[in-house]
Amino acid sequence: MSKIGELLIKQGLLNQAQMASAIEDQKKTGNRFVDTIISLGLIKESQILQFLKAHYKLPGIDLHTFPIQKSATELVKRDFCERHALIPVQTVGDQGLLVAFAEPGNIQVIDDIRFLTRKKIQSVVATESAVFAAIDRYMNTDFKSMGKDTAEPQDDSSAIGEALGNNTIEGNPEDGPIIKFVNSMMAEAIRKKASDIHFEPYEKKFRVRFRVDGNMMEVQEQPISVAPAIASRIKIMSRLDIAEKRRPQDGRIKIQYKGGKDMDFRVSVMPTIYGEKIVLRLLDKSNLQLDMTKLGFEPEDLVIFRDAIYAPQGMLLITGPTGSGKTTTIYSALAELNKPDVNISTAEDPVEFNLEGINQLQVNADIGVTFSAALKAFLRQDPDIIMVGEIRDLETAEISAKAASTGHLVVSTLHTNDAPQTISRLIEMGVPPYVITSTINLIVAQRLVGKICDTCKTHQNVPESVLLDLGVPQEEVSQYKVFQGRGCNTCNGTGIKGRIAIFELMPMSHEIKEAILKNSSAAELRFLARAQGMRTLRRSALLKLKKGQTSIQEVLNSSIKDVG
Repeated sequence: MSKIGELLIKQGLLNQAQMASAIEDQKKTGNRFVDTIISLGLIKESQILQFLKAHYKLPGIDLHTFPIQKSATELVKRDFCERHALIPVQTVGDQGLLVAFAEPGNIQVIDDIRFLTRKKIQSVVATESAVFAAIDRYMNTDFKSMGKDTAEPQDDSSAIGEALGNNTIEGNPEDGPIIKFVNSMMAEAIRKKASDIHFEPYEKKFRVRFRVDGNMMEVQEQPISVAPAIASRIKIMSRLDIAEKRRPQDGRIKIQYKGGKDMDFRVSVMPTIYGEKIVLRLLDKSNLQLDMTKLGFEPEDLVIFRDAIYAPQGMLLITGPTGSGKTTTIYSALAELNKPDVNISTAEDPVEFNLEGINQLQVNADIGVTFSAALKAFLRQDPDIIMVGEIRDLETAEISAKAASTGHLVVSTLHTNDAPQTISRLIEMGVPPYVITSTINLIVAQRLVGKICDTCKTHQNVPESVLLDLGVPQEEVSQYKVFQGRGCNTCNGTGIKGRIAIFELMPMSHEIKEAILKNSSAAELRFLARAQGMRTLRRSALLKLKKGQTSIQEVLNSSIKDVG
C-alpha cells in the first residue's frame, strides 16, 4: 500500500475495499497507484490535489496547466526527479527555485535539491500522476546528453579559453547540468573544508567522495552514464587533453568563489577499468597555517625546532607518510626565515602554495628537471637556504649533504615511520654514516590527529586499564580527563573538526652520532633518543589527549605504542 493510499483511507476518501480493488488492478496493469485509482473512477485528481494541499499545508498547483520553465527542469537530473516524484517548475529570482512534490514531507530530499542546485527551495504540492506526466513532457533529455553538449565542444582550444576565462563557481543561469554539478561539488568541498574530492566511476554507478579531516565520506551517487561528461568538464577546466583516456594526466584548476576569493585545485586523472577516476586536491592558501606556534609543537619542542631552522648550515629532515602535514611544517619554517637578507630556493613536486619572496621551482622529470638537477642549479644561485621537496634517491641525498656541509641550510622530507628509522632509510640509500652525522642537525617525525569537535564535545568515562594500555604512566592516570565527539552537523557526524600535528624530534646529539657510526639499529637509536628525552609520537599524542584536544581513537590511529 502506498503512502498516499494510507492517507486517503485515514481521511475517508477511500475505503479498504476500494484500496484492495486498486491494488489488484495495479498488479495487472503495472500503472502507478494514483493513476490506477483515478482511472478506476474511485477519486478525482482534483480531489487528491485538494487533500494534499490540506494535509501538507502547502500551496497546490495543477501541472497540466501551470507554466514550467525548461531552464528550471535542467537543474536536476531526470532519474532523481522520478525516484522522488518531484519536478522543478520555475526559478524565482536569482536564488530561488519552485519545486512541485507529490510527497513533500521528506526533508532530506529537499536538502539534496538545495545542495545540487545551490538555490533556496520553495515547495508546492502536485499529484503524483501530474508530476510524472510533466517529467515525461519536459525532461525527455537525460543528464548525460545535456552535459555532453557543454563538456565536449568541437573546438577544444576555444572551449579551454572560455572555461579558463570563466572559472568561477558562483553559478550562471546558462550553465548546463554537468557544469552545475561539478561547480556544486567544488563549492561544497570548500564549505566542508575538504582536502580532496574523489570522482570515482564503477560498473553501475558514479560516486563522489570528500576527504574531510583525514576521513573519507560519500557525498553523491550518480548514474555511471554521467562519468565521461564530468571527466571532460574537469579536464577542460584544468587544460588537460579530453581525448586522452588511456594515460594518467595531471593538471591544475584555479577558480574564484565568494566574491573573488581564489582557490587552487591540483588535478589527477587516472584511467580505471570503468572510466577515469579524478582526484582534486584543494589548495587553499587562506587555510595554510604559517604560524609555527599553532602547529601543535609542545613549548620545549618548538625551541629545539627553532634552533634547527636558524642554524647557519646543516640539514633538517621532516618525515612522515603522505598527508601528515610535512609541507605545512616546512612552509611555516620558510615563512619565518623569509627575510629580505636571506635567499631561499625550493624544489617542489608540485609547488602547492606560492610564497612571495621565495624562489620556487617545479620539478618536471619529463624534461630532466629532477630534484638532483634542481639542487645543482641552486648551488650556482648563491642560496642561503634550500628546500628539497623529497629525498628520493642517493644522488639527491648526496647533493643535499654536500650543500648542508658547505654553508647552506637544507630542509627536506622523507617517508619513514619515525625519526630513528630515517637514519636506516638513508643508509639503505647508500649514504655513508659519517656523512649523516656530519650534516644532519635534527630529524622531525610527525602525524596529524583529529581535534574533537567543540560543538558536540563530551566527557568519556574510560577505565584506568585503557589509559595504562595506551602508554600513560601510572602516576599520570589521575590527571587525564578524556573527551570524545558525539557527532553533529558541525562535524558531519564524525565528532572530529580540524586536525593538529603531533611531533617526534630527534636532535643529533654526540651520543646518537656515535651510535650511528657504530651502525646501531633503528630500535637502538630509538631507545637512546628516548633516554635523552625524545618525546615519541605516541607520547605527543597522549599529551593532546590529556589536554582534551583529541580522542583515544585518534591516538590509536596516529601513533605506534612505545616499546621498551
